[in-house]
Amino acid sequence: MTETLFGGPALPPAYPERAAWGTAPKLRAWQQQALDLYFAASPRDFLAVATPGAGKTTFALRVASMLIESGTVNRVTIVAPTDHLKRQWADAAAKVGIAIDPNFKNSDGQHGRGFIGVAVTYAQVASKPMLHRAKTEAARTLVILDEIHHGGEALSWGDGLREAFDPAARRLSLTGTPFRSDTSPIPFVEYAEDRDGIRRSKADYTYGYGNALRDHVVRPVMFMAYSGQMRWRTSAGEEMAASLGEAAVTKDITAHAWRTALNPTGEWIPAVLAGADKRLSEVRRSVPDAGGLVIATDHEDARAYAGQLKRITGESPTVILSDDAKASEKIEEFTASEKRWMVAVRMVSEGVDVPRLSVGVYATSTSTPLFFAQAVGRFVRARKRGETASVFLPSVPQLMALANSMEMERDHALDRPEKEDSDGLFNPEDSLMAEANREDKASDSLTKGKFEALDSQASFDRVLFDGGEFGTGGEVGSEDELDFLGIPGLLDAEQVGTLLRQRQHDQLNRKNRRAPAAEAAPAAPAIPDHRMLMDLRNELAKNVAAWSARTGTPHGVVHTKLRTVCGGPPVAQANEEQLQSRLRKLQDWFIGRK
Repeated sequence: MTETLFGGPALPPAYPERAAWGTAPKLRAWQQQALDLYFAASPRDFLAVATPGAGKTTFALRVASMLIESGTVNRVTIVAPTDHLKRQWADAAAKVGIAIDPNFKNSDGQHGRGFIGVAVTYAQVASKPMLHRAKTEAARTLVILDEIHHGGEALSWGDGLREAFDPAARRLSLTGTPFRSDTSPIPFVEYAEDRDGIRRSKADYTYGYGNALRDHVVRPVMFMAYSGQMRWRTSAGEEMAASLGEAAVTKDITAHAWRTALNPTGEWIPAVLAGADKRLSEVRRSVPDAGGLVIATDHEDARAYAGQLKRITGESPTVILSDDAKASEKIEEFTASEKRWMVAVRMVSEGVDVPRLSVGVYATSTSTPLFFAQAVGRFVRARKRGETASVFLPSVPQLMALANSMEMERDHALDRPEKEDSDGLFNPEDSLMAEANREDKASDSLTKGKFEALDSQASFDRVLFDGGEFGTGGEVGSEDELDFLGIPGLLDAEQVGTLLRQRQHDQLNRKNRRAPAAEAAPAAPAIPDHRMLMDLRNELAKNVAAWSARTGTPHGVVHTKLRTVCGGPPVAQANEEQLQSRLRKLQDWFIGRK
C-alpha cells in the first residue's frame, strides 16, 4: 500500500524525517510480516513486541490506515506514557493522513472537529475511565496501547484501562520491553503457563534486538565501561575506599562506590564525560549531526553535568528537567539541531525519538532491566547502514550483566518469587516506572544523606560488545583508552567485532613490550612473561563469564569445551599461544562461527 488514507504522503518506515537505511519507502520485512499475520488472524487483541528503534509506530499506523480504509474502525485512540509521546504519535499519524488530537483533555468531553481520534496518556485514562469508555462505545474504535507494560504499574491504571477500552472493536498493544520488575498483570495481554507452572506473557509477534541488528534495522551498541578508585565517608564517620565494580565487595559498598563515582564534584564523571565527548567527535567525522545524551539521576546532578560538558566542549548542552514546561519543545529543538549534547533526568529513557543520538552516558544509579533497556533504546535507532552506538557506564556488576544480555528476549512473568539470588533478572523496583522517570527529591536526599563522597578517580576498564569483552584496562587519556574511543563511527556489527579484537591484540602487545625484559643467556629457553599470562587469564575469565551469562552454560563446562576444541592443559598451566587460541575461539562463538 503506497497511497495513504486521505491522500497524504506515503508512510516512511521510521520517524522523524529520516527513514532507516534501506527501508524507505516500503515497510521493513518484520513490519510486513507482522502486518500479514495481523490481517490473516484479524484478532480483537494483538501484542507486538519489537525492540526499541525497530519501527513500532510505523507498523501500528499502517494497521490503523488499513482498518479505517476497510471500514472496520472509524475512530482511533492512542494511549502513550507521556505528553511528549502523545505529540510524537500525532505528528507521525499526520504524515499518513490520520488526524489525531494530542491536546484532548478529559474536561473537553469530545475531541476537536476534523480529528478521527485522540492521543492520551495512561494517567489520563486512569483518572476518567468512564469518559473514555463512553467515547470508545460511541464508535468502532481501534485502541493503540503504546508501551503497554505501563498498564501494570498500578491497580488503578490497570483497572482504568480495562474499564475504558473493554468495548473497543480492536486493541493493538505495543512494547519494546515485554517485562516488568513486578508481577502485576498487564491489561489485554494473554498469559500462558510454561512447564514450570509460571504464567508468562504471550506475544503475537516478536522482533528482538538480535534479529533487528542482523537486519541492520538497529545499531550495534558498544558499552564503554569505566572503573576507578572511590573514597567516601559513611554516616558513622568511617572513611571507606573501594574500586568501582570490584567483585569481592558487598552490595552496599558497590552502591556507595557507584554513587561516589556519579558525584559531580569528583574526578570520575568529568573524565568519563570527556571520554564520551572524544567518542562523539570521532563519530561526527562520518555522521556530522550525531548527538549525545547524559541520563542523570536528579536535577542537581543534571545541571552540574551540563556545566562540566560546557567546560569540555565550549557549548552549552540542552538540559531537560522533569518540571520544565518547555521540556518537549527543547527535545524537539535538539532533535532538529546539530547540537552536541543533551542532559536529561531519566525522563528521556523511554519512547522519546531522537534518531541522531549516537553516544550516551549512563550516569544514574537505576539498574532495573526495564529502565536499562529503555535507556539504551534511545541510541539504537539506525538511519543508515553502519551507524554505531556507544554507551558509557560505570563498571558495576548489575550493569555489566545487563549489557551482556542485550540480545536476550524476555517475557513478562507472573507468579514469580518475590526474591531471587543476585544472578537473577528479577529486581523489584524501588518505585513505579512513572516515579523512576521523574525526580524523587525525598528518596534521593535520604539516600545521599547516608554517606559523603570524598573523591573519585576514573580508569578505562573494558568494552562490552555482542556478549564479548575487550580490552585489559588503561589510564584515562592513555593509548589503551584512545584506541577504543577512536573506533570509526560507521561500521557494521561484524566490522566492529573485528576491530575490537584487533585493538585488544594491540593492547596486549603494548603491555608485553612495557613489561621488564628478563635477562637470559642466548641459549636459554624463553622465560614466560607472567604479567602477560595473568592478563590473558583474566581476559579469558571475563569472556567465559560473558559466554556463560549468554548461554546459561556453567563456567567449568565452557572451559572444558575450549580445551577439547583448542587443546592444551588447564588455564593455570596454559601458555600464551594456548590462551590466545581459546580467546579467538570464544570470539568466534560470539559472532556465530563454530
